[in-house]
Amino acid sequence: MKYFLLLVLTLCMSTIAWSQNNEIDEIKEALGEAENAHERMILRYELAEAYLRVDAEEAEDIGKQAYNAANDQNNNGMAARAAFLVAKAFERQRDDRNTEVWLRTTLNHAKRAGDSDLIMSSVEKRSSLAVKDRNYRRAYEINQEAFTYFSQNGNSISDLEAKFETLRRQIDRDKRSLAQEKDQLEFQVRNLRLETDQLSSDKSVLEERTSQLSEANKAKTEEIQNKEEELASVSEQKEKAEREAKQRTREVNALSEEVAKEQLIAEKAENAKISAELKAKNQEIYLFAAAGIAGILLLLALLLYSRFAAKRRTAKSLEEKNQQIEEERERSDELLLNILPASIAEELKTKGKAQARQYKEATVFFSDFINFTGIAEKLSPEELVQELDKCFKGFDFIISQYEDIEKIKTIGDAYMCASGLNDRKAMPNSMVKAALEMQEFLDEQKQERIRMGKPYFEARIGIHTGPVVAGVVGVKKFAYDIWGDTVNTAARVEANSEAGKVNISETTYGLIKYNFECTHRGKVQAKNKGLLDMYYVERELVAAAV
Repeated sequence: MKYFLLLVLTLCMSTIAWSQNNEIDEIKEALGEAENAHERMILRYELAEAYLRVDAEEAEDIGKQAYNAANDQNNNGMAARAAFLVAKAFERQRDDRNTEVWLRTTLNHAKRAGDSDLIMSSVEKRSSLAVKDRNYRRAYEINQEAFTYFSQNGNSISDLEAKFETLRRQIDRDKRSLAQEKDQLEFQVRNLRLETDQLSSDKSVLEERTSQLSEANKAKTEEIQNKEEELASVSEQKEKAEREAKQRTREVNALSEEVAKEQLIAEKAENAKISAELKAKNQEIYLFAAAGIAGILLLLALLLYSRFAAKRRTAKSLEEKNQQIEEERERSDELLLNILPASIAEELKTKGKAQARQYKEATVFFSDFINFTGIAEKLSPEELVQELDKCFKGFDFIISQYEDIEKIKTIGDAYMCASGLNDRKAMPNSMVKAALEMQEFLDEQKQERIRMGKPYFEARIGIHTGPVVAGVVGVKKFAYDIWGDTVNTAARVEANSEAGKVNISETTYGLIKYNFECTHRGKVQAKNKGLLDMYYVERELVAAAV
């Protein structure tokens, strides 16, 4: 029966695989006969969908072809569906980073197409990825972004509100849990100190007992030696008595038979009495020695067991405390990595200081909010700080998607970051993409603030590429920073930008011109720099994005 079921299951699997292959072959044949670009786009999407069930990598490649075709035809609905299919292909391959990238692409096209189902599906998957990484704040922001979109478009958002509240409660629970863990750790540290004091006391008692046992053992050894000396003396007396008995025997031979018998009987009785006394004394000595040795062995066994039990308790306690120390060390490392680059943090931990480094081709980014002082006068201090924090958190999240970008600092309403601060050669492509995403993020915030009738932030962004020197300055509250003419030039490029624009220098343009569409502004007068060629970045080219 078992083999029959196995055979049936094998036949079913073979039938399914054959039907899927047959479907793929039919779509490929139709694709070869397609007469126009629109039909080929639809067939590529169907082919990628069919491959998704059997080959995720092939589904990814064909899905990207369908996305490019939809993008060329300005078909946002199909572009959103194709991007979502590519995201699912990366999800099957367990590639979370590319899954997140294509889900964001899905969301952008779905918004333009007004496809509520795809918006909800992409938001749900992005939120799940953030929760998987234990980034509940990011999941909260993703759902809040969808909440804002649906609020503006008048759709029902009860599901998103529920997720919003669930994530907020989860963050509150995590905060309380961390506080409880801190209290438990402090309680365990106090217990460790008490146990350490108790171990010290036990050690003193153990040393005192060891000293007493040594003295008792020495006394027993001396007593045994004395008994052995008495035994030797008794043996000498026995030998002497035997010699005297022999002498008497010879004397008896000389006496008469009758007298000799009487003397012989008396001497035998005396010898028997001496032998009995000698035997009794020997038994007493042996019993006393055996009892002493047994007592010493018992005391030694108890002492060894006590030391073994104490050592085992100490080892267990030390293992627990070492684990707690390791967890605290990991938390400290995470905090240090949140402040400094990984290589600088490692150098500080090992050497206690970080040596300044020079990088020949780093890309420096500056942003600044326009009319910040005027907007600050219209908002309360709490509202101003809240809005500024929201914008900078959005910037932080965007650059966190690119491994080669390092946040440097914020100065008032200015935001500074850089890429290329490592030994590997880095192109400015990631920095320019991040800058475009930041302007898109600020534009979304602007629309929301306009709807609420509140003032909004608009930013100038400037980017320049060149040599810099990087390092850590100070001893207390130390900070990682960069210096050089490249930094000054990037600041001048930012100052000559406009609201909502990404302004780049000629040097940066020469490195990214094949990946982005740019508009030449001509030579622009920059403070203390003279005339500089500058370019506005308009958009990323589709082929480069894929």
